[in-house]
Amino acid sequence: MSHLNGQKLHGKPIRITLSKHQTVQLPREGQEDQGLTKDYGNSPLHRFKKPGSKNFQNIFPPSATLHLSNIPPSIIEDDLKLLFSSNGGMVKGFKFFQRDRKMALIQMGSVEEAIQSLIDLHNHDLGENHHLRVSFSKSTI
Repeated sequence: MSHLNGQKLHGKPIRITLSKHQTVQLPREGQEDQGLTKDYGNSPLHRFKKPGSKNFQNIFPPSATLHLSNIPPSIIEDDLKLLFSSNGGMVKGFKFFQRDRKMALIQMGSVEEAIQSLIDLHNHDLGENHHLRVSFSKSTI
């Protein structure tokens, strides 16, 4: 939570504070405002699902460099560069992992572009039953 506080999204800083409430009351079915509150607790889109798993060691603050995984063998560097530049971002660097081409690093033009790319492209369908996993990286290219 603290990693995102103050970061820019759509040109404006994100402000995050803890709620004074212990729980959030979900609206009942049929209520007018039912669509305004959603529970994402069991969403398959969570990058770090299992508390205490080794994946928790890979949670890093936003940076211009993103870690990509679950890349099918048929995808090449230019495919991913095109995908990440298609939402208006600038790709400054790219590198497949040497031992495992299922993973790569991509460097965007700014932290804000990286945040937007993560929002837009995490779980993107790359075909061959592969959905792209995107997270912030501590590494640089």
